[in-house]
Amino acid sequence: MRWDEEISENKIPELKVGDFNTLEVVRFVDFGAYLESRDCDILLPKSKIPDGTKIGEMLGVFIYKDSENRLIATTDQPKITINQCAFLQVMDVTKYGAFLDWGIENQLLVPYREQTMPMKAGLKYLVYLYLDKVSDRLVATMRIEKHLSKVPRDLTIKEKVHLYIYQKTPIGYKAVINQKYAGMLYDNELGREVHIGDLVTGYVKAIRDDHKIDLSLQPIGFDRLNGITEIILNELLKHNGFLPLNDKSPPEKVKKQFNISKSDFKKAVGILFKQKKIELRENGIALSG
Repeated sequence: MRWDEEISENKIPELKVGDFNTLEVVRFVDFGAYLESRDCDILLPKSKIPDGTKIGEMLGVFIYKDSENRLIATTDQPKITINQCAFLQVMDVTKYGAFLDWGIENQLLVPYREQTMPMKAGLKYLVYLYLDKVSDRLVATMRIEKHLSKVPRDLTIKEKVHLYIYQKTPIGYKAVINQKYAGMLYDNELGREVHIGDLVTGYVKAIRDDHKIDLSLQPIGFDRLNGITEIILNELLKHNGFLPLNDKSPPEKVKKQFNISKSDFKKAVGILFKQKKIELRENGIALSG
């Protein structure tokens, strides 16, 4: 191989199995088209070729492995990609394990060893997709935490994050943070209902010395109180500018009305009063003016 040929070959993209790739169409056959990668040419089945595709065209495709462990390209949109979590439905349970619908033609296997509980057809579970080094196959697992980073190097206190709720514990809910770390939402701080499989916005409340991460569904500190003042003002507008709640109201009534704690309610009311946006009355609070 000449030096210039080697340079040209190095420009061919390295294949990312279980992820999206942009590959060049190099030839057509009766049953599809072949796309060039540094590892090998990959078949794109005929039914997945976009109309009007020509040789030399670059296509964005997802690369996976079929039931015979052969690399296949598809233009279908998968519900999960490599090293990511998703909430997927079980389509079938066999002697090999559970098979999930992941948005492409063949189904995704969760072997029995990767199940934290027996999976049942028709139900959804949060799973993590990885390439198993022993079998060289794409496999899903419910044992999510063993694949997550242990040290949160790129998180900061108060940071807004994406959370996947994946496990209930006696003290709260475990959540996957930004598809990279595990954290905890505590029951007594939730402020609203959450369920396994929910994808929600949250905030980093604390990062402990042992690298464990405490989470909140509300902004932290003053930003959080600003959000609560907006909730109170909106509720006042819905109720003709008056609510029969004040600092003497039972916590249960405050929780029912605003889905916040009595302590946060008092702090937010104090802010609104100082801003002259509300009036304090013996029987409640009212919009100023």
